Amino acid sequence: MEHTPYNKLCVEILDAKTKDKLCFLDKVEPNATIGEIKSMFHRSREYLPSVKSVIVSRRPKGKSLKDEDVLQHLPVGTTATFYFRDLGAQISWVTVFLTEYAGPLVIYLMFYFRVPFIYAPKYDFTTSKHWVVHLACMCHSFHYVKRLLETLFVHRFSHGTMPLRNIFKGPGPRNCCLQLSVTCAAVFQNCTYYWGFAAWMAYYINHPLYTPPIYGEQQVKLALIIFLFCQIGNFSIHIALRNLRPPGSKTRKIPYPTKNPFTWIFLLVSCPNYTYELGSWLGFTLMTQCLPVAFFTMVGFIQMTVWAKGKHRSYLKEFRDYPTLRSPILPFVL
Repeated sequence: MEHTPYNKLCVEILDAKTKDKLCFLDKVEPNATIGEIKSMFHRSREYLPSVKSVIVSRRPKGKSLKDEDVLQHLPVGTTATFYFRDLGAQISWVTVFLTEYAGPLVIYLMFYFRVPFIYAPKYDFTTSKHWVVHLACMCHSFHYVKRLLETLFVHRFSHGTMPLRNIFKGPGPRNCCLQLSVTCAAVFQNCTYYWGFAAWMAYYINHPLYTPPIYGEQQVKLALIIFLFCQIGNFSIHIALRNLRPPGSKTRKIPYPTKNPFTWIFLLVSCPNYTYELGSWLGFTLMTQCLPVAFFTMVGFIQMTVWAKGKHRSYLKEFRDYPTLRSPILPFVL
């Protein structure tokens, strides 16, 4: 039902679980958004800003409305009934990713400086005699410092927060939002993945008995070039993707190459950020010639391939004019 700008509406908000009436808003403008209604509701109920909620219409377990949805464009009468679900205290996705990426940085440095109880006591706080070990530490640290800075200043997250309580429990039918709980489980797995692999790699690379690569300085220099090239490429792709979406916008566009040569790979690949990420770890594997690093690279490649294929399918489904020449992660191959 459409309403003229002069017709005020009434809005009643019920609890999605108990069906109790929580709030009744009188004389609401028909062009008010769901976000504005939520703000009015929060003020009337004195909810704290750290508490997040969703509002659904018509059915208690219906689909959540978007904050930008306009009241007069929804299927409501002169009195609009909405259901409220409290998602509880939230934790920022920025905090989640900072935790994921800060862990490997700190853990690796603990092995590099050979803090006590890692190796034999005689090696406590000693340093390796091989220059490649120091170079590997700089590269590993650079990678995760870059990720931390990108999380703070480059990436934009479509969902700003996740429920804090979901950190302490896995997915299950009692969750008010199953998808967020599954995501939380994935976050826990990511922390285990990053932190565990960082410890495993660092243990062997910084071990007192570590031996340098077979082909010596030439192999290490070539690996360093590959690593740095792909790190710059990965950063360039992140900047290009960021520029596709203005602040506060959820508009999705097809990514295309820019004047930056590192973005020209968009001509052949849908997710070149993963391509460059793979290249970085291949370079690090060549540099250290360490089996745990090679295994980490292989597992990461498998996971990134899954993500890239999903993103590629999403592009093809959403955009009819999406370039057909592109592959998900590796040009002409995969």
